[in-house]
Amino acid sequence: MYRFTILFCAAMAGFVGNLSPVLLLASPEIPGEAVEQPIAVIGATVHPIAGPAVENATLLIRKGKIASVGLKVKVPEGATTIDAAGKHVYPGLFDAYTDMGLVEVNAVRASVDERETGSINPNVKSWVSVNPDSEIIPVTRSNGVLLALSAPSGGLISGQSAVLQLDGWTWDDLAVRTGVGVHVAWPRMSPSIDWESDQSAKDQMESRDKTLRQLRQAFDDARAYAKARNADPSGHPVDLRWEAMLPVLDREVPLVVDADDIQQIQSAVAFCEQQKVKLILYGGYDAPHCTELLKKHDVAVIVGGVYRLPMRRSEPYDTAFTVPARLHEAGVRFCISGSGRFGASNVRNLPYHAAMAVAFGLPHDEAIRAITSSPAEILGVAEQVGTLERGRDATFIITNGDPLETTTQVEAAYVQGREVDLNNRHKRLWKKYEEKYRRLGLSNE
Repeated sequence: MYRFTILFCAAMAGFVGNLSPVLLLASPEIPGEAVEQPIAVIGATVHPIAGPAVENATLLIRKGKIASVGLKVKVPEGATTIDAAGKHVYPGLFDAYTDMGLVEVNAVRASVDERETGSINPNVKSWVSVNPDSEIIPVTRSNGVLLALSAPSGGLISGQSAVLQLDGWTWDDLAVRTGVGVHVAWPRMSPSIDWESDQSAKDQMESRDKTLRQLRQAFDDARAYAKARNADPSGHPVDLRWEAMLPVLDREVPLVVDADDIQQIQSAVAFCEQQKVKLILYGGYDAPHCTELLKKHDVAVIVGGVYRLPMRRSEPYDTAFTVPARLHEAGVRFCISGSGRFGASNVRNLPYHAAMAVAFGLPHDEAIRAITSSPAEILGVAEQVGTLERGRDATFIITNGDPLETTTQVEAAYVQGREVDLNNRHKRLWKKYEEKYRRLGLSNE
């Protein structure tokens, strides 16, 4: 963005000279351009996810949508053909919980816009704060992640999230679906006595009880507001906080609760059952210990990262690594998120979280689903993304191997049929310092 601004200012001052428009626009921030003619990807092994892989297949795209996929697809005259023999085609990978576009550099406060002041903010819309020029977006999609849930944080009720496709001029272009869920940070249910806590056990429990009362009061106020609005739609003043809660009360939008500990999970399930609202769990470290409860109430789990340390000293080192496999064996709906400790900066590592789950018992096909079709189903966008089926968005990647392998390269990516530039800041710096060491005679060549 800064490079473009400098060139633009230089042009205005008359200093650009003979630089071509192509050079001026050579930036990964330039979104892909839609094409009118059909696109046919020919000869690849296509992994539709909704069914078995098809070798030597053709994927046909018309106006940003998948028109056909299979062995006997007729390529229309005038179509742009892509020879993908020996390659693999997968749906764009999907991270189901991130702060994508809301945080640039975690340590730089001015680049952090993931939270609002106050505790009860269901009206906060994360997507209007998303920065489409974030340097993290090109880095992320270079490793095949083309879709992400961008969620707010902070307070008790943090706000609403949106599913983003990682290519577009504005946040409106990026948004696949807005108002996907209302996010709640569930309080700890038992006291923590360690060096991180400066409160006594009694104070922690009082704080927990106060937080839960505050949450119940918010739901009571939202219901009272809904009743008053229904009685007098034109006369009752609009309150944006409670307007945002109405779809939750009507079960149109789920409550997405951040909870890892088993007591938190049980408390959250009981609360949502009492309030008669839909629930999605994020985190879910202890979810395998209460699978019957989750199945009974049809609660899906967004596993908050596989690369995690054990929560308790008494647990085996691989406890977090086996969470997806244990949920799968128990029949609980789940998907995998990979943002981890440093948020959006690490979303690029999503496929390796799934790979670690495979190493610790999750079937490979289920791991691929956990980062493609499963998040789409859980977050309510499965009719648009997540699989390579007719009528779905043509949002996919072309790779030279299994995306769960670190040696695999993403060779091309498309978002709604638009080819995405896979250059990024990491690659530019690599090229820069490769040239430096070449000049110093330290090149590997």
